[in-house]
Amino acid sequence: MRIGILGGTFNPVHIGHLILAQYALGELNLDKIYFVPANIAPLKSRLGLIAPIHRLNMLKLAVKNNKKFRVSDIEIKRGGVSYTVDTLASFRKKGNEIFFISGSDSLGQLSRWKDFDKIQRIATFVVAARPGFKLQSKKRGIKFIRIPKMEISSSLIRARLRAKKDVSQLIDVKVLKYIKDRGLYGK
Repeated sequence: MRIGILGGTFNPVHIGHLILAQYALGELNLDKIYFVPANIAPLKSRLGLIAPIHRLNMLKLAVKNNKKFRVSDIEIKRGGVSYTVDTLASFRKKGNEIFFISGSDSLGQLSRWKDFDKIQRIATFVVAARPGFKLQSKKRGIKFIRIPKMEISSSLIRARLRAKKDVSQLIDVKVLKYIKDRGLYGK
């Protein structure tokens, strides 16, 4: 099987994540994509990061109706800081071809990733490039796919929620209900 892995904090998951996954599914001819929420992301601030169980539950709600999307709690169960190399090693099974999908913003930080050379041996590293982004990198072995330009981020959604502004077109309706029912991302 050809398996895509899309990792992140998903704080919260939004339509941009789902669009990226859908494009990667088609562009890379994948059988499935696993969304893997980080327990603790090593290169991101923990400020405003909600509990892993909430991020996991929101992901499950967001992908529920897509038979090719799955959610894995592997990093949350492992605990501590989540490293991509450890997760990919766990996903590697005989006969599976692994593709790790990342945004173009990650390119500037690859030198800070734990065992990036090992990541490239385990999986094809895929960067989703937005329009206007040059499809080239100093790092060899990176595959690029194009995605539509989207000015959406989890931090934008959190800010809009704190300001009590509408986000209904940016996240799945079930995810929004989950957030509101639990009072997540309030002031």
